[in-house]
Amino acid sequence: MADDKKTDDYDTRGIGGAGKGYEPPMNTPRSGGSAPIIAATNNPVFPILSYCASSILMTVTNKYVLSGFGFNLNFFLLAVQSIVCVVAIQMCKSSGIITYRDFNSDEARKWFPVSLLLIGTIYTSTKALQFLSIPVYTIFKNLTIILIAYGEVLWFGGSVTGMALFSFGLMVLSSVIAAWADIQHALQNYGHSETEASAKVSTLNAGYMWMMFNCICSAAYVLGMRKRIKLTNFKDFDTMFYNNVLSIPILLVSSLLLENWSSANIEINFPPMQRNRIILAMIFSGLSSVFISYTSAWCVRVTSSTTYSMVGALNKLPIALSGLIFFDAPITLPSVSAIGVGFVSGIVYALAKVKQSSGPKAGILPTTSQPMSASSQSARDSFKS
Repeated sequence: MADDKKTDDYDTRGIGGAGKGYEPPMNTPRSGGSAPIIAATNNPVFPILSYCASSILMTVTNKYVLSGFGFNLNFFLLAVQSIVCVVAIQMCKSSGIITYRDFNSDEARKWFPVSLLLIGTIYTSTKALQFLSIPVYTIFKNLTIILIAYGEVLWFGGSVTGMALFSFGLMVLSSVIAAWADIQHALQNYGHSETEASAKVSTLNAGYMWMMFNCICSAAYVLGMRKRIKLTNFKDFDTMFYNNVLSIPILLVSSLLLENWSSANIEINFPPMQRNRIILAMIFSGLSSVFISYTSAWCVRVTSSTTYSMVGALNKLPIALSGLIFFDAPITLPSVSAIGVGFVSGIVYALAKVKQSSGPKAGILPTTSQPMSASSQSARDSFKS
């Protein structure tokens, strides 16, 4: 689902063996032959690369499905992803790879409002990604950081440093440049036809509107989860399990009631020549959310939350570039400049958080001195990227 990997919103301590949500491999090998494997798993290069690769795969896979000709079964796509995710983590639990709590109706009732916010987040994310290119989507996603930061100020008595405020300015600037570059490209390429140009600009405006809704929903989800997490004390995979289990019935009902399931529309969404590839991509995107959760927990366990914050900032660049490589996102000086400014804004914000966390306690946002929950963060990544 927002995706700010640099905002330490809460601490569920489900990583590094600190809680029930995630149990890392034993450091002492049982046999000499397993020593190289354990040494490799403790090498920070592998989890960092794995996390970046899984984030890119998730974003590219979703864009592939959503950019199909006339694809409009967004609720169904999200339901499939949630079902695949639940099945996958249940298989991992049965195999003893991970652990999480069994379903409890009282805990589900407490967590249900958060799941509703998550549905709003991931649905608006798919709609925005459907209308916008991956680079523009990634750039605008940074604006969620600003809403979360000021939400902390309003509801949790936090504060914003001058360096963080400077990064916010860069985020807004990069978004303005990206929008301007998109509109200019549309006018230049479709200017010969007023109807086509108007249709293209209208599509972009729809994408910006969904992006605005997504930023609001994402910030509400993060802030709401920070309050609810105290009631349930969820660990890493507890959060992932309840988010997906509670979302499935709502997504399925929404799909059946609000989406067009006529045979003609199914043909549009799943054309015979591409049907198998689209279905496999939908299943793979659900598995990618599990990969993101595991690799983010692995990354924080092997490195640190500070390193993870920096990886989150650096990761936005390859995600944006993936849109230029795999899809027909326009490559112009303004669009590349917007990616560059957005990338720098993420680095500046991550540095501001590191500096703030290492400074005196006074004036620091309530959650910045605590380690970050990998699963809570990765749940947001997996559904909104």
